[in-house]
Amino acid sequence: MIDGHTKVLGVMGCPVEHTKSPAIHNYLAEKTGIHTVYVPFHVEEQDLEAAVKGAFGLGIHGLNVTIPHKGEVMKSLVEIDSLAQKIGAVNTLVRVSNGYKGYNTDMPGLLRAMQDDDIFLEGTRVVILGAGGVARAVALMLAENKVESIYIFNRTKEKADKIRDEIRAFHQELAVESYPLEQLNQLTGEHKYLVIQTTNVGMFPEVDNAVVMDSAFYKKVSVGYDLVYNPQETVFMKKVREAGGRAYNGLRMLVYQGIIAYELWNDIKITKELATETFDYVREHFSEL
Repeated sequence: MIDGHTKVLGVMGCPVEHTKSPAIHNYLAEKTGIHTVYVPFHVEEQDLEAAVKGAFGLGIHGLNVTIPHKGEVMKSLVEIDSLAQKIGAVNTLVRVSNGYKGYNTDMPGLLRAMQDDDIFLEGTRVVILGAGGVARAVALMLAENKVESIYIFNRTKEKADKIRDEIRAFHQELAVESYPLEQLNQLTGEHKYLVIQTTNVGMFPEVDNAVVMDSAFYKKVSVGYDLVYNPQETVFMKKVREAGGRAYNGLRMLVYQGIIAYELWNDIKITKELATETFDYVREHFSEL
């Protein structure tokens, strides 16, 4: 029952109508018994600053932030967590005394998702497909978790070079290389690489494509992690599995970034059991959400 004691949570984006986040947070509220409700807010880019101020004025307890606002919203915050500052993107706003503090739960969410899927990063050779903001954040997360090496492939090499240089500046001891996508033959050996697909290629409704279609590449993949979660099996994932590797989508990451945000808003720790229940619930009801 929503009443005057209900804490309001939500997500701001444009578009936001497709979001699966209410299913995660309202399920967590039901299971934890915390009196919250989570709703989407469609916010146009020119209205972002006013929306943040208005949300604080209305007493909204916490917010997620999604595309295209993750960078721009930082200008409207009174404080930013060090990880979010380094990544250059905020996806979670936590209410403090005079405004909102920004966090990035995407990369901690990806790390916890990988741990659940028995993917261990230390000493691993990792290939990143793509060189956008998500790829940069992924590269930072990998570097801070002691991977052996990172290889960034992108259609526009200059974008990959920029991420390479930024990661080298933070972690001078780490081997980081960048290549144009057509030079994937630089990779040698079978089933040696964790490959993280960070682009939107293969996302619904354009589901019949992948960044890489060459079957020879997939023989080099031990684990493929596609950050796309709709469809639940992408062409990238199918090709990884056909070549003998393990493949996962981005749904568990989506669930965990939400869980971490919920933990921040309510100063609690979600158990591994409840996290698994939440993931199973979202996956089972995915097509209905």
